[in-house]
Amino acid sequence: MRVLVTCALALTLPTGVFAAGGGDETAPPKPAVSCESGMVYDKKTKKCVTAKDSRLSPDDLYETVRRLAYAGKYQDAQLVLAAMPAQDDRALTYMGFTHRKMGNDAESMAFYTRALKVNPANILARSYMAQGMVEQGNIADAMAELRAIRSYGGEGTWAEASLRTAIATGQTFNY
Repeated sequence: MRVLVTCALALTLPTGVFAAGGGDETAPPKPAVSCESGMVYDKKTKKCVTAKDSRLSPDDLYETVRRLAYAGKYQDAQLVLAAMPAQDDRALTYMGFTHRKMGNDAESMAFYTRALKVNPANILARSYMAQGMVEQGNIADAMAELRAIRSYGGEGTWAEASLRTAIATGQTFNY
């Protein structure tokens, strides 16, 4: 049965390049300027500023976190995440992601769970959490998260497609 499910999932995968993030987001571009650890490039001042700079919005910080995580700079991403509002579900999602990529499975699941308590419709948190489940061999729970993503309107998104790929192939994504 598992082989049939895997084959069926593989046949339904899109052939295009996946975007990184929830919904229709694209992979974050490589930063034009590289800042020191704990610093964020401020487009307005065109300078690197501390992540706790009050002029930066949560969206500015989130964009930097995504770029750092995409580049595999998980500890640097966590420094920026610490400057974001504590109950921001995007920040909690990326704390889960960075912990998972650093091998801290229990911490990652705790952060994903917190993100979903704040926003049950956070399909990116569901996808990343379920990819962690795939890494742990827990395909049944990953499939349940895939169904949840679809129930929240996430069919056809990167979150859904990347999870389908992970379930079908056993390979997860680094962004």
